[in-house]
Amino acid sequence: MADLNLILLGPPGAGKGTQAERIREDEDLAYIATGDMLRQAVAEGTPLGVQAKSFMDAGDLVPDEVIIGMIGDRLGSADARDGFLLDGFPRTIGQAEALDVALRQHERDLTAVVLFEVPDEEIVRRISGRRVSAAGRVYHVEFDPPKTEGIDDIDGTPLIQRDDDRPDTVLKRLAVYHDQTSPLIGYYEERGLLQRIDGTLSPAEVRDHVRGTLATLKREADF
Repeated sequence: MADLNLILLGPPGAGKGTQAERIREDEDLAYIATGDMLRQAVAEGTPLGVQAKSFMDAGDLVPDEVIIGMIGDRLGSADARDGFLLDGFPRTIGQAEALDVALRQHERDLTAVVLFEVPDEEIVRRISGRRVSAAGRVYHVEFDPPKTEGIDDIDGTPLIQRDDDRPDTVLKRLAVYHDQTSPLIGYYEERGLLQRIDGTLSPAEVRDHVRGTLATLKREADF
């Protein structure tokens, strides 16, 4: 039986995190989120975690080769033997090429790269509408508003808009995505790995489309 090895791709706010949870409910896959993986390695004091911490303590970005090393270790773990779901990496062509090398070293092949397509204006609408309570409860002015505008339903404290959620910040994040990450679309499409999903649909409809896509991939691979 072949592995189901997936990468999730799409702009910030496209719903990758929500769909990652649902894919994990449907499929027995190791979830490799680079941020979580990095924090765990640092907390556990692994050799690569110690190396990563030295860069983080200095205020520097953790180099690609350290992240790739961690992913390589994760690919060799027992729970990743029957497939993985990679979220948050790669973000650039260089990272994708390094990932290709790591996969070959572990004799693994990508099954598909699932791209959630959402227009920029919808991304800005989704993210800039978020409001957060002091306790961390998240609302949305349009999709999930509080009972009283600007006030937390539970404790009555004022809701705020985080700096990361302001429209100008969102547009900057999207510019970085288009400059650095969008080239991955062509990179994986040329290899016949790209699967496009309309991310403007409801989360339930997106899940149905993802399920249908994965079911087709399984049939084609004779899972």
